[in-house]
Amino acid sequence: MNCSDLSVPVVLGLGSNNEYQGLSPVQLLEKACILLGSRLSCLKTSSVYETKAMYYEDQSDFHNMVVMGNFSGTPQELLTCINQIEAELGRDRSKEFRNGPRSMDIDIELFGKLQVNTENLQIPHPRITERAFVLIPMLEIFHKDAEPFNIELFNAGYYEKCLQTLPDQGVRRLGTPRI
Repeated sequence: MNCSDLSVPVVLGLGSNNEYQGLSPVQLLEKACILLGSRLSCLKTSSVYETKAMYYEDQSDFHNMVVMGNFSGTPQELLTCINQIEAELGRDRSKEFRNGPRSMDIDIELFGKLQVNTENLQIPHPRITERAFVLIPMLEIFHKDAEPFNIELFNAGYYEKCLQTLPDQGVRRLGTPRI
């Protein structure tokens, strides 16, 4: 598969704040990137960022990053793929609560220009514009490594403006993943 095929460019947000099978959150993010690389073509990764927990703050800091790649399939097929990767990396939704700790969380932030609003999937992600831990790494990719993606497809200028309106959310760059 190459970057000019008929697949759709997607942006995924990844986060982890729990170890699983001896792997740290950063190692889990790296493993998630490897697994996503087998399902997305032209995978680009942001740096890893340490982020204060939002919504439910009584938990460990998160480690977050964004990946961008091309996906050949539907949004629902991508969601199924993501749920399988999350489970492989220790996520058990039956044992967690909303916005609580987890070994792996992967959100579909953008799926080309497609808009989806179903019970189990909303694209663009409904909270993308309030999350610096998504916007900062996403804009990092857009600015340094968006080729061969059509940057206008993602409207980077809009997301830059959204980021500028957010208060400091404690997002701190740690470095690049080892994948």
